[in-house]
Amino acid sequence: HMKKLMLAIFSMLAVATSLSAQAVSPAVSNLQTHWAEANYTLNGKAQIKAFEALIAEANEAATKAPNQADILIWRGIIHSSYAGIKGGMGALSLAKTAKADLEAALKLDDKALDGSAYTTLGTLYYKVPGWPLGFGDDDKAEALLKTALKLNPQGIDSNYFYALFMMDKKNYQVAEQYLLKAQQASPRPDRPLADQGRHAEITKALQQVRHQLRQ
Repeated sequence: HMKKLMLAIFSMLAVATSLSAQAVSPAVSNLQTHWAEANYTLNGKAQIKAFEALIAEANEAATKAPNQADILIWRGIIHSSYAGIKGGMGALSLAKTAKADLEAALKLDDKALDGSAYTTLGTLYYKVPGWPLGFGDDDKAEALLKTALKLNPQGIDSNYFYALFMMDKKNYQVAEQYLLKAQQASPRPDRPLADQGRHAEITKALQQVRHQLRQ
């Protein structure tokens, strides 16, 4: 059951890429591109191999620029995504690694990538099991997700992940409002694959929410 739970958690997190319209460094651009390729176009052993290479790439980038918040954010996202592929208790270890990177990024620059660290860290707190297995905490999750919304009120990811949190709380009317807002977010020309994946998730979530509202 734990393996299935963690796989479900991080399969969702694999698309939790709080991407920004802000200009990014070449290193971050490469991480974004390679992540999209590994996450959306590969599967099985090829995907595992690609993510192992991607973690090495992120580690190298962080070593060269240890105080660059956006690199730490992306390394956190990559570890979260890889956790979804691996599943099991190993996923929790990867989640803790991601958490450390995201917290470090917030200390360096909490507004990096339009506050993306808040969105991703909030999602981790919301999805990871609580004590004694993990560090999950709904109150912390809600505070982080709301901060992300303040920093990026029109963002596709900040709205989408707050909507998911509302769905989990069975507050379907609010969830629908934020999903519709996410759906109307401006496209990211340099991230078409990420946008395509996110809009598919939004459409699916809207169907679920509207089904509940009809009950």
